[in-house]
Amino acid sequence: MRDLIYSDVLRHAVDSTMERYPYFCVELLKKGEQYFFAENHRPVVITNSLHGVDLNSEDSNFHMIAFCFLDNWIILDVFHGMTDGTGAYEVLRTLLYYYCSERYQVKLNDEGIRLVGDVISEEEWIDPVVNRTDLPIPPRNEMPNALNLIASAGLEYDHRHTVYSISISESEFMRFNLDNDGSPGTMVSLLLSRAIAKLYPDSKDPVRIALCVNQRNALHTPLAHQSLVGGIMLEYKDKMRDWSLERQSTAYRGMVFVQSQEENVLMGVASQAGITRMILSKESDPERQGAAGYINSLASRVITATVSYVGKANYKEAEQYIRDFRVWTSSAANGLTVEISAVNGRFTLDFLQTFSSPVFVNAFLKEVEDNGIVYDLQDVNKLELPNIKLPWTE
Repeated sequence: MRDLIYSDVLRHAVDSTMERYPYFCVELLKKGEQYFFAENHRPVVITNSLHGVDLNSEDSNFHMIAFCFLDNWIILDVFHGMTDGTGAYEVLRTLLYYYCSERYQVKLNDEGIRLVGDVISEEEWIDPVVNRTDLPIPPRNEMPNALNLIASAGLEYDHRHTVYSISISESEFMRFNLDNDGSPGTMVSLLLSRAIAKLYPDSKDPVRIALCVNQRNALHTPLAHQSLVGGIMLEYKDKMRDWSLERQSTAYRGMVFVQSQEENVLMGVASQAGITRMILSKESDPERQGAAGYINSLASRVITATVSYVGKANYKEAEQYIRDFRVWTSSAANGLTVEISAVNGRFTLDFLQTFSSPVFVNAFLKEVEDNGIVYDLQDVNKLELPNIKLPWTE
């Protein structure tokens, strides 16, 4: 935020916010070999630090969500298995409305913000996938391996998780996108693809970026709070390398258009649901962990890097009080995830790495420079995220 955080005001804001989101006030319990979320009426924890507390532990009152603050930073920690960026943004919109209203003694416009007293519809509450029986059958496509960043750069022994944060003017980057038939997610994916391809021009494996996609539209449940993220595969094909940036961008947008058609997204939903059922069908935690690990290794082999863009945060009138905004998640096993956020007139690109080397960030920034885009490397941090005490890992 632009100003120091008032702890008492934040406490009021968190209490009001969590009253609006009862489905996030839960704890993860185990009965026999089955897990389920149960109501948790304990207060949601706020700590005066940047590190937060272990989620689903005594320190967090066994919640899967918590808040912390220090100086002028407010941090929301939430279990990704419970919601995704779209759901987390809704919580933050509510929180910032309550916090800024009291902190600055102003009447903010509440249009489009979820507030205490709302009637919570079933669509917002109920999982839109669990009981679906009409999902299309996904094809059994064997995808070839993609270029592996860690192996290609010899980073097998670099295990220092690091985040590089880069900011770009929103208006300038949107103008660049418009001039080149792009959009923020596809353009960042393309610039990253070009940068990696130039580092390894002789690679036999293709550069393949997984661009995250919100599945709510295809499910016709825009209010759903669950984690509903799918992936679109953007492959930088050899024949594209000599094309102009605009033509490459058009090709990537074409891939996005085809793969984001409702039928294709629903096939992705069906595939994820099938994997979940397969894991849950195992009789013990070690078996489930083994199945999940195998699926994760398969995904890591076919994806070079991941790009995620929830969309413009749109914190309404509270946005004027925001100085900076970051989205940090656990980086994918393949080594690199780029989280894009758009708040208060600028894009922030967080390069979340399982390694510390700047080789791919530097290559990306050279691509940005070569295309006349002005950027600011804001800072480099150790990537620290709160632990989640999951029962099957104890």
